[in-house]
Amino acid sequence: MRNYNLKDVAKATAQNKFTAISLFSGVGGGCLGIKLAGGKILAVNEFIEEAQRVYKINFPDIPIIPNDIRELSGNDILEVAGIKKGELDLLAGSPPCSSFSSAGLRDEGWGKEKKYSDKKQRTDDLFYEFARVLTEIQPKYFIAENVKGLTEGASKSILGSAQIDMFGQHEDTIYHTLSKAGYKVQYKVLNSLDYGVPQSRNRLIIVGVRNDIDFTYKFPLPETRIYTTLEEAFKNVKNTPEDILEADISKYAVYQESLKLKPGSKSDKYFSLVKQSPKRYSDCLTQTAGTLSAASIVHWDDRKFTAKEAIEIMGFPTDIYLGETYSNKIERLGRAITPIIYQKAISQLIIQ
Repeated sequence: MRNYNLKDVAKATAQNKFTAISLFSGVGGGCLGIKLAGGKILAVNEFIEEAQRVYKINFPDIPIIPNDIRELSGNDILEVAGIKKGELDLLAGSPPCSSFSSAGLRDEGWGKEKKYSDKKQRTDDLFYEFARVLTEIQPKYFIAENVKGLTEGASKSILGSAQIDMFGQHEDTIYHTLSKAGYKVQYKVLNSLDYGVPQSRNRLIIVGVRNDIDFTYKFPLPETRIYTTLEEAFKNVKNTPEDILEADISKYAVYQESLKLKPGSKSDKYFSLVKQSPKRYSDCLTQTAGTLSAASIVHWDDRKFTAKEAIEIMGFPTDIYLGETYSNKIERLGRAITPIIYQKAISQLIIQ
């Protein structure tokens, strides 16, 4: 869905096809996907204060549970949602994932507390907290999201798979922890690019069906190989002079380097600095793109993408509120999942 707004989202969620609770909700990328699939969100959990504030402005009627997930029981969440164990249709969650990121420290950062938005916390164990809450709530289905890096290198031993390890080391993997919660679990890496979003953004999607439900899940197939270009995506974007000014990088070293690059090329000096081409889709938008001095994807006019352009790159509603400052706006988007991925993945579930 392109060039849609929050009223369109409200119409979709009014179908009340299923109930949902979202954990680690952030700005609401996953929640938008749930709503677009026709779901009614009963409650969300979000730990970061700025994300809570932004979420409340966009979705004022949804209760926000602000606690660290480690401090919450399934019963606490069910009480806010007004339902009992086993009644919920869908539990969704996107645990923060810096230790698994392809751009992060991987195993070097394991077990360490890191700055995450406006707080510090350890993030590498949060998938297990998701599994604990899943066990305590027992929804019919769950969907979880994480970075592609969890399927690569040493991180694969943390993710696990359906294949049983002969030494029993599979017992503590994410896959088997979720399975032991009482679910048939599948996972796959999906790229937003395949569903009309003008960005190559790979995300690991994990889906579970409760063992008492006779249903075999199938992931959505790619819908297009004619990819949306940035030129097409920005056709209706109307940047103001203020929008352009807040994306200006001319006083930073990355600007001088950007001037040397042709559209579609990458810097040899700054690994993450990639000048995008209007005739091509975008590379992955990350939260660091909101830091003007940082190397990241940049516009072919040698500036950062404006917030309005970043909204199109992520496939968010055109009137979504993201915060007051440029850095906050882009960080919220850079940490989010594209709504279309959750919408498509959830729509493959048979909500009974």
